[in-house]
Amino acid sequence: MASLRALRPFAHREFRVLISALSISIFGSGMWAVAMVYEVIHLGGGPLELSLVATAASIGLVGFVLAGGIAADRFPQRLLIIAVEGANLAVIATITALAMFNVIELWHLAVGAFVIGVGQAFFFPAYSAMLPRILPADDLLAANGLEGTVRPVLQQAAGPAIAGILVAVLSPAHAVAGVAVCHLLAFGMVNLLSRQAPLAPGWGDAGPDAAATGKSSLLKDLREGFSYTIRTPWLLWTLIWACLSVLFLIGPIEVLLPFVVRDQLGGDSRTFGFLLAVMGVGSAAAALATATVRLPRRYLTVMVVTWGLGSLPVAAIGFMDNFWVLGAAMLIFGATEGVGMVIWGTLLQRRVPRHLLGRISSLDFFVSLALMPVSMALAGPMAEVVPIWLIFFVAGLVCPIMAFVALFAARMMTDEIENPLSSSTADPESADTQPDSV
Repeated sequence: MASLRALRPFAHREFRVLISALSISIFGSGMWAVAMVYEVIHLGGGPLELSLVATAASIGLVGFVLAGGIAADRFPQRLLIIAVEGANLAVIATITALAMFNVIELWHLAVGAFVIGVGQAFFFPAYSAMLPRILPADDLLAANGLEGTVRPVLQQAAGPAIAGILVAVLSPAHAVAGVAVCHLLAFGMVNLLSRQAPLAPGWGDAGPDAAATGKSSLLKDLREGFSYTIRTPWLLWTLIWACLSVLFLIGPIEVLLPFVVRDQLGGDSRTFGFLLAVMGVGSAAAALATATVRLPRRYLTVMVVTWGLGSLPVAAIGFMDNFWVLGAAMLIFGATEGVGMVIWGTLLQRRVPRHLLGRISSLDFFVSLALMPVSMALAGPMAEVVPIWLIFFVAGLVCPIMAFVALFAARMMTDEIENPLSSSTADPESADTQPDSV
């Protein structure tokens, strides 16, 4: 039954443990996003101080995400996940104690944010690389759909909401303590992962390349990941599209949308927050829906076209003066993003050779994040010299055009027919493997 397909990964103990720990951890991350802000304000800080702490987290994440991918391919993913949650627990517990005794300083928060950013850089490549080891190939779409559902619900909605209540009723320090409790629970949960998790059926042995990885240099590992990406057209062109999409879309949505809300709708921060929530709900619902069906036969076409067409409503944001119309545009954008991300995560786990999956996942993460601060930094100055409606119009048109360029440049419609993913016996160690000429 299609309605039960999304629940099939729960039949596997390792996945139940892993998704439970992930859910608790990202709920804590959502709480931290609010608790950190109000702890900075409690210390008398303003936008500059808040930017300092947020930048420290970004530096930790972007600066170490490629190393995190190499580590995920070299070391047991279980140990990496345990180490990250242990570090998160230690740093948040320390910040909690300092805050409770009222001796905390801004640099404590900045260091803590940096450590948490580094932890994320190691956690998510390890999680992505571990998933295909513990689940059959046919269950990966559902597993990615479940992650795509719980992440916006817990990290963007529930976590911030609970932290906001704790800040209002008690204090920012109590909200930070709530984050510490989350990481304590997550740390205990990941320690329940089996020391030697059995390989999921259909994935074969690690292969000689995996054995050799442990003896190779870090530079060689990194070069191997880049080489594979360049030699794999569907992967290379999707990352190029993602890079341009981040550059054109993130800044306008994060920086300029609040001014659209103020000037065109006459709204305030609550209106802006609600629109972001609508986008998150659309993403979560679409991810869950995608998890209930089979991976499309034309998986590359569906993914790229969905992403591309889903960006079209952005082109009209600068002209909208009705809240419900703008809300519908954000819902469509979020929903198409959710569908594409679930297929993308599954595609990486099923077509990238397993001994490279950590590095490719981290490279994907790095590409997605590298231009995010650039986009946000450019959006404000651009709005000073060109109309906001033109910025949204260009962003909403460039992304669909680039999506179709990627589709044809990488010959994705031919590629997906030559590399069907309808069978659970697909072996990622033999998929897309080409002689390395580097």
